[in-house]
Amino acid sequence: MFENLLKYQDQMWQSIGETFVMVGISAGAAVLLGLPLGTVLYFCRKGQLYENKTLSLVLNTIVNVVRSFPFLLLVVALIPFTRILVGTAIGTMAAAVPLSIVAIAYYSRLVEQSLLEVPKGTIEAALSMGASKAGLIFKFLYVEARSGLVLGLTASTISFISFSTVMGVVGGGGVGDFAIRYGYQRFETEVMVYAILVMIVLVQIIQFAGSTLARLLDKR
Repeated sequence: MFENLLKYQDQMWQSIGETFVMVGISAGAAVLLGLPLGTVLYFCRKGQLYENKTLSLVLNTIVNVVRSFPFLLLVVALIPFTRILVGTAIGTMAAAVPLSIVAIAYYSRLVEQSLLEVPKGTIEAALSMGASKAGLIFKFLYVEARSGLVLGLTASTISFISFSTVMGVVGGGGVGDFAIRYGYQRFETEVMVYAILVMIVLVQIIQFAGSTLARLLDKR
């Protein structure tokens, strides 16, 4: 058993690194693009400060379509776009493209939900004090919703890890691909179990870190 694990330890570490790259890029895309997108979704809703039915309908449709699209089919459908964007449809960077698109849509919805939990009195107080649009967002909304935003990002990141396990279809690698190629396909069950345990430990670490940070940020 241990001989097989030692035999593949270099490939295992490489797979862990590939998973970190894919998940790291997608989490970064979620924060950089999903956070502002979720904020726009929040403000454009009916009854909100900058209500815009047309923009709300368009953005909600796009987000819902991406979130409901079967991930494996989305990966395949985005191969031409991925090739244009990164110059190739194979490899870890290529795999990060569809994962990032899903990440943006997934996290934007969680951001919207977190902002909806902020009491309307907070917005009214900010406006009464003459807060600018940027001030309203960064000094009031995000501050009040910070715990929920962190928990949302934590849940999203864990989902990205799950999605990354199927990226072997475009040669993206990762722990999931390692488990299939070196464990399942070679009938070496202990290798597959080892890879699964690595994924479980990784998820637990992220969940613990995210929950702890959210608890520290929650001042209610």
